[in-house]
Amino acid sequence: YRSKIASARYRRSSSGNRMLQVVHGLTEVAVGHDRVAEYFVLDGTSSYGIARARKRLVELYRASGLEPQSGDEIAPADLFGAELEVKLEHDEWEGQLRLRVVAYRRLGARPNTGIPF
Repeated sequence: YRSKIASARYRRSSSGNRMLQVVHGLTEVAVGHDRVAEYFVLDGTSSYGIARARKRLVELYRASGLEPQSGDEIAPADLFGAELEVKLEHDEWEGQLRLRVVAYRRLGARPNTGIPF
């Protein structure tokens, strides 16, 4: 699906951990299903969990046309308005069916780029 990032901001999880919330505005989908949020927990969890979140965040930045370098600060404002493609899957969370972002790709990227779409 084509996505335009509607918001990106720091928040606190229910357990008080710092996280980045990114809301994708999906185009060409029915109203009411045109937004999907994803969360990147940045502290307070296992080192594996943090590493995985940071890896996915770098993938998101690259698909958005940005090239973060090691040691760069995470700047949510850089993502605002970025356009990209996202792959979604259904997921169950707290007994409810929801959409979850599972992959990213730059707009217009060819399918054989190695990104799993």
